[in-house]
Amino acid sequence: MTTTVHPSGHVDGYARAHLPPMEQWPVLNLTGVYAAPARMNAAVELLDRVVAAGDGGRVALVTPDGGGGWYETTYAELSAQVDALAHVLVSEMGLASGNRVLLRGFNGRWMAAAWLATLKAGMVAVTTMPMLRSSELRVIIERAACDAGLCDARLVDELATAAAGTPVARATRVWGGDQAARLEFALTRHHAPFTACSTASDDVALIAFTSGTTGVPKGCIHFHRDVMAMCTGFAQQVLGITAADRCIGTPPLAFTFGLGGLLCFPMSVRAGAVLLERATPESLLDAISATGATISFTAPTFYRQMALLIKQHPGRFYTGSLRACVSAGEALPDATRTLWRETTGIEMLDGIGATELIHIFIAAAGKDVRHGAIGRAVPGYEIAVLDDELRPVPNGSVGRLAVRGPTGCRYLADERQLAYVQGGWNLTGDAVTMDDDGYVFFKARTDDLIVSAGYNIGAPEVEAAVLQHEAVLECAVVGVPDIDRGQAVKAFIVLKPGRGGDDALARAIQDHVKATIAPYKYPRHVEFVSALPKTDTGKLQRFRLKETSPKESSLVEPS
Repeated sequence: MTTTVHPSGHVDGYARAHLPPMEQWPVLNLTGVYAAPARMNAAVELLDRVVAAGDGGRVALVTPDGGGGWYETTYAELSAQVDALAHVLVSEMGLASGNRVLLRGFNGRWMAAAWLATLKAGMVAVTTMPMLRSSELRVIIERAACDAGLCDARLVDELATAAAGTPVARATRVWGGDQAARLEFALTRHHAPFTACSTASDDVALIAFTSGTTGVPKGCIHFHRDVMAMCTGFAQQVLGITAADRCIGTPPLAFTFGLGGLLCFPMSVRAGAVLLERATPESLLDAISATGATISFTAPTFYRQMALLIKQHPGRFYTGSLRACVSAGEALPDATRTLWRETTGIEMLDGIGATELIHIFIAAAGKDVRHGAIGRAVPGYEIAVLDDELRPVPNGSVGRLAVRGPTGCRYLADERQLAYVQGGWNLTGDAVTMDDDGYVFFKARTDDLIVSAGYNIGAPEVEAAVLQHEAVLECAVVGVPDIDRGQAVKAFIVLKPGRGGDDALARAIQDHVKATIAPYKYPRHVEFVSALPKTDTGKLQRFRLKETSPKESSLVEPS
């Protein structure tokens, strides 16, 4: 459909000027529930409307109080902090609408307020993962042409190094720590309400940089209407989130999976969110019990580890408040889904999403879950499975996942736009099949599809089989060069505590895989490792295993 461009509310037009040409955009569905008014500010939709409706007393955020307890922030209290911070951005820091503000901090009230204040003031949020180092931050600062920064004092050193010689170095404010000029003092000077910037619904709200599974992050541009579309789509039409819910999880707010699940989704329905700075499987289980969380968001690895903890310590962890558990960011092995269901009684909600489309666009919940499938298109999205010529493949055949809907890929001045968007479709880089009912079955990332002796082998399928062995804690599978087969399957395996890796165990795992899936898919190479490389968000970085994998594995079994 034709997209109408509304007059911008931004003084600084950098972000809009660096959008790809409209002919390179995907086809968008902006009809029905996704039809957005010409003027929209996402912070107003998520926060101001709640307070204006008289619900300011509802709990918005739950955070650790530093003493073993929990502090609850109401919508009214959060609104006051957001307004004061927006005043600081404009009147003290001298920023204008459209300026890019780099946000750096752990999940918590300050990060939530900083993100909301940036949008309310009409600026563009560029939120960064806490674990990024100065060289990585420098790329983001330069590519987004950031004008200022808001940063947690514990993370300011890396930012200072990265920002040297840029506008961010001259215009960064810090919260926490013992600096006399920290933001806490600045906020006390502002008590008046802040009038939100009259942004267009297609003004840029955020630039989200991909989390780096490929090693080359890209800046994904999203509008104010996109922020609300992810709430209207997956959160409300599949997850069924309501004001009675309380969300919890591990993904950083810099990751759109976390931004949606732990801030925008609950705020869109006046619900609450538990924000944890850092979480382990054990501390997440403790927090679920202590706060009465009802919806969790994390990666498959965390669910597996939490299930094992529950089994190891019967009666210690209470998960009875949970009604839904969302898994995304990495393929969900069926063994993990089954283990979680058997342990907690909850059928996990799997999903495929992408930073390029802001959040999940394929999922299924409750009675709509089908064994082995991720799910179907979220209402408003259209799914196709295409070949290399963008022609539909027969149902049941492996092809490239293509999607279009109310959100889509718009890279920040990046030639890779032409590869991701083709023929109006977003090509996500996933190899999948689809059945006659529209259910999508994930096979692999297209660059993780192993072609061995003419067979197409999906790394996640092999990983799922390996994970079913009782000695295995984690597993990652890649293809390695093989003179006879072109590629051979190699498994990197982390064993459960107390288990030692040797040739006998490696052969036992290989035999187990042969008995579980087609024998030609078994890992001919096995290497036991202490840990797997991952991003901040818990995604496996298989490309690092490919880069560092030796020519010979710990065990090589000939055909």
